[in-house]
Amino acid sequence: MHSSKRLHSHSRSGGSDITWVGSALVAMLVTGLLGMASARAGSIGRGDRYAGAPWASRSPVLAQHGMAATEQPIASLAAVEILKKGGSAVDAAIAANAVLGLMQPVLNGIGGDAFAIVYDPKTHKLYGYNGSGWSPKGRDLASMRAEVAAAYKKAGMKPSDQIPLFGSLPVTVPGVVDAWFALHKRFGKLPISEDLAPAIYYAKHGFPVTEIVSRYWKGNWKAFEKNRGLIEEFGNAKKLYLINGHTPRQGEVFHNPDLSHTLSLIAKGGRDAFYKGRIAHTMADYFKRIGGDLRYADFATFHGAWVQPQSVNYRGYDVYELPPNGQGFAALEMLNTLKGFDLKKMGVGTADTLTAEIESKRLAFADLSKYYADPRFYDAPMKGLLSEKYADQRRKMINLQHANPNIGPGNPRLFNGDTTDFETADSSGMMVSMIQSNYAGMGSGLVADGLGFMFQDRGALYSLHGDAANVYAARKRPFHTIIPAFVMKQGKPWLAFGVMGGSMQPQGHVQVLVNMIDFGMNVQEAGDAARWRHVGSATPTGLPSKGIGTVELESGFNKSVGAALEKRGYKVDWVPPGSGAFGGYEAIMYDAKDHVYWGASEMRKDGEVVGY
Repeated sequence: MHSSKRLHSHSRSGGSDITWVGSALVAMLVTGLLGMASARAGSIGRGDRYAGAPWASRSPVLAQHGMAATEQPIASLAAVEILKKGGSAVDAAIAANAVLGLMQPVLNGIGGDAFAIVYDPKTHKLYGYNGSGWSPKGRDLASMRAEVAAAYKKAGMKPSDQIPLFGSLPVTVPGVVDAWFALHKRFGKLPISEDLAPAIYYAKHGFPVTEIVSRYWKGNWKAFEKNRGLIEEFGNAKKLYLINGHTPRQGEVFHNPDLSHTLSLIAKGGRDAFYKGRIAHTMADYFKRIGGDLRYADFATFHGAWVQPQSVNYRGYDVYELPPNGQGFAALEMLNTLKGFDLKKMGVGTADTLTAEIESKRLAFADLSKYYADPRFYDAPMKGLLSEKYADQRRKMINLQHANPNIGPGNPRLFNGDTTDFETADSSGMMVSMIQSNYAGMGSGLVADGLGFMFQDRGALYSLHGDAANVYAARKRPFHTIIPAFVMKQGKPWLAFGVMGGSMQPQGHVQVLVNMIDFGMNVQEAGDAARWRHVGSATPTGLPSKGIGTVELESGFNKSVGAALEKRGYKVDWVPPGSGAFGGYEAIMYDAKDHVYWGASEMRKDGEVVGY
C-alpha cells in the first residue's frame, strides 16, 4: 500500500452534489468544506480592473487552436498538451478528467459517473453520452428498504425513507471509464494510454493540493466521521486519503501510487481491465467481503448509452441538454418559460427578473420531482416537457408581484405528441462539454483494496416510494444531477459549458445563459456575476416541497432586491461570502466570425483556462 505520503482524487466535477441531501447534512458539509470568509479580508477589498465589468474577476482567455477549461490549472495544461500532440478535444477531455479525478477526489474520480456532449465538425452534429451506472441485480426494492432500515438501526440513527449517503447502499456501478472508452472509440485520435499518461505521472510523483480542494477534503472527512456507523469498512479510505492522520493542507504534496497503478492497468488493458479484469474482480470481492450487494456480473455486463441531446430555442440560440435520467431538461423548461418575459427590459439583477427566474425554477423542479427517471424503466413525457404550448400553460402560473404558493407538477403528457464539468476544444472545431462526479462530496466512504479511488454515492438519489418514477429497482440508473450543456447558434457551435453543484446546476445554466443572451455579458462575466439559488422544491427521492422555499443570494445583489423578494412572499437568506453552494462554472465559447475560442473559469473555485 503506501507510506505517509498518500494521495487522493475529481473531474468536471459534478461538483459537490450535496444539494439533494438533507438540509442538516448540507449545512455541515458546506460549513466544513468552504468555511466562513477569511478574517484577513475584513480590512481590505479587491483592486480595480482596467477594462470590462468592474466586478468581474478576470478577462476571458482567447485562443485560436485549442483550449481547456477545468477546475485545476494542471488539468487544463495536461489537456492542452494532449491537443498539441495531435489529440482531439475528446482525447483532451479524457486527459483532463483523469487528472481532475486524481487532484479533486473530493468531487469526482473513476468511482463515479460521467455525461458528455460532443460537437463533431465532420458531421456538424451533437452527440450525447450517458455514462451513469446501475444498481445491483441481486437487490430489489423490498431488499433495499429492509437494508436501509437495518443500516440506520445499526448506526444508531433515526430511521429515514431516504437512502443514506454513506456505505454500500448508495453505491452504483461507476460509469466514467465506460464513458471514456465509448467517446474515445468514436472521436479519439491518440492511444488512450497517452490520454491517461499525465494522471498516471502525477499520481506517482505527487502534486500540491489546491485551496478549495483542501477545504472540501476537511469538510468531507468530518461528515465521514459523523456518519461512521453507516460505513462498513473505513480503514482503506483512511489509509488512502490521510497523511499522518490529517487531511491534506493547501500546498501539501500528495501521492497516490494505487491510482497510478489502476490507471496503468486501464491504459494497457482497455475498458475490460476495469469492468471484466483484475479491477472488476477486486471491486466485486471487496463488496462481497463487507456485505454489499454489487457482484462481478454487475460490472461485467454494464454499458453506458449514446443518447440524443434535446433542445429548446431561446431567443435565437438552440440550447441542448441530455434527456433523463439527468436533470438537464429542467434548464430547458426554465428557458422555455422565461421566453415570455422581457428580461432585458426588466433589468439585470432586479426583483422582477429574479422572480421570473425563481418561479420558472419552481415550476420546472415540480416536474423534475415527478417525471425525471431512467427511461428504460419509466416513459417520461419528454416531448411534452419541452413543448412551447406546455410552457405557455405553465407560465400563466407566474405572477411577478408575489410567489405562487400552489406550484406543483403539470401534465406534459397532454402536449407530448408521438414522440446533462469541464470543456475542451481543438483546432478542427470539435468541442466537448463533459461533467463527472462522485455525487455528494468524496462519495460513499468505501475504497476497494489497493485501487486508489472512492466509490460514488449516487444511489442515494433513488426514491423508496413504490409509485415514483425514480423508485429504486435492480439494474436501474438513479436520477442524476450532473448535466453537460451545449448551445448552437444558426447551426454553428457557440458554447460548451456547465455549472456543477447538485440542484444548482439547471439554475446555474439558466443564469449564465440569461446573463450572456439577455444582458450581453461576456463568457467570463456571465459566470462571475452574483448568483441566486432556490432550495425547498420537492425532490426525486420523495421529499415534499417546503412551501415556497428559500432564495439564497450572494452578496453581490443589491440589498433592496432581497427586501422586494421578501415582500413577494419568499424567505431570503443572504449567504456570507465563502459559505454558499452556488456551483462551479467552466465554459468555452466559439466566435465563428473570427474563428477564436473564448474561455472562462469559475472564480469561486481553483480552476483556470489554458489555450494556445
